[in-house]
Amino acid sequence: MATSLRARPRFRRAHRRDAKPDPTARRPRRFTRRDGAVLAASAIASGSIVWLLYERILPFAGIQGFLVLWFGTFLAMYGLAVRELEGTLIAKDRVAAAAIGGVSLAIIVPLLAILGYTAWRGAVYLRAHFFTETLEFTGPEDPATSGGGLQAIVGTLEQVGIAAMISVPLGVLTAVFLNEVGGRLRRPVRVFVDAMSGVPSIVAGLFIYIILVVRADWGFSGFAGALALTILMLPTVTRTSEVVLRLVPGGLREASLALGAPEWRTAWNVVLPTARLGIITAVILGMARVIGETAPLIVTTLGNTSLNANPFDGPQDALPLRSYLLFIQGVDNQVNRAWLYAFVLIMLVLILFVAARVLGARRVGGRGERRRTREPSLDPADGVVPVSPAS
Repeated sequence: MATSLRARPRFRRAHRRDAKPDPTARRPRRFTRRDGAVLAASAIASGSIVWLLYERILPFAGIQGFLVLWFGTFLAMYGLAVRELEGTLIAKDRVAAAAIGGVSLAIIVPLLAILGYTAWRGAVYLRAHFFTETLEFTGPEDPATSGGGLQAIVGTLEQVGIAAMISVPLGVLTAVFLNEVGGRLRRPVRVFVDAMSGVPSIVAGLFIYIILVVRADWGFSGFAGALALTILMLPTVTRTSEVVLRLVPGGLREASLALGAPEWRTAWNVVLPTARLGIITAVILGMARVIGETAPLIVTTLGNTSLNANPFDGPQDALPLRSYLLFIQGVDNQVNRAWLYAFVLIMLVLILFVAARVLGARRVGGRGERRRTREPSLDPADGVVPVSPAS
């Protein structure tokens, strides 16, 4: 009897709800002034040690190596300091947060520098007539504020629009095939899509140039440039859409199939509407991949200083192509005008991306609101009241 009692496990008494919290317990995400002082001290100390070793003792030089060694030394010193003060758990959390924050900062700072420098060089020459005039009657010695870029804006919108109209349906259908249908062709198609994602842009342009511009005798046109952009945009849309479709819960598919719906209707009415926002993101990424391409347009659209709104007849201009052609001339006014075209291209990309996001969010929210309005009202004044089981 005594042995059985000793063998029974001992359970700790559960904490009462009205028990006072432990003053020594801390949440990992809680950040106080002392934590900020530890962070700053670790950064200063690691920077001083690395500067002494890198610049004075060791035969090294260069800001890139200094920053890399500083960041690694900072993480080590910061982790040791937090571990001595707060413990191992909080130290791991703080070091991970510092590493992620440092990498994010290393990505954001160059991006902001590029955008800021482009805006600084190009925004000062932007005038209202830039969106209504062309470069047809503008010479190299004219001021950078003269002329406009209407022909390039129209060409960019038409070429990217045609590329999206071709690549988005094909990319989404290919993603549906890879994720929903499958079969023996799934592996070859995935390998082909992965191979297309690594094709250089100039190769896509040369392919369209040889097949359509030269052999088919189509000549230079905006449509030829759009086809070259389609080759570059298609793998991005396909791969991103496939990843998004994988995130759709399998229970939705099973429920639709259990109700008797065929696979094609399940994919059309259940899977694709659920992944709508992700597919819009895939389209945005695809447009970002091709909207700034210059190499394929050099051998397909050729460029044009006058307005050509017909993408199927004659050379057509584009914002990245015109910016490149102006920059290689080496004239100061032309170089400043090239920065202006680059700035307008960035603004156009930003406007398109924001519009796509807003449009996708409104469609999802609008459908939900219409669905809610179809539900019957339970207000007796509306003449519709719930019926109890007893009645």
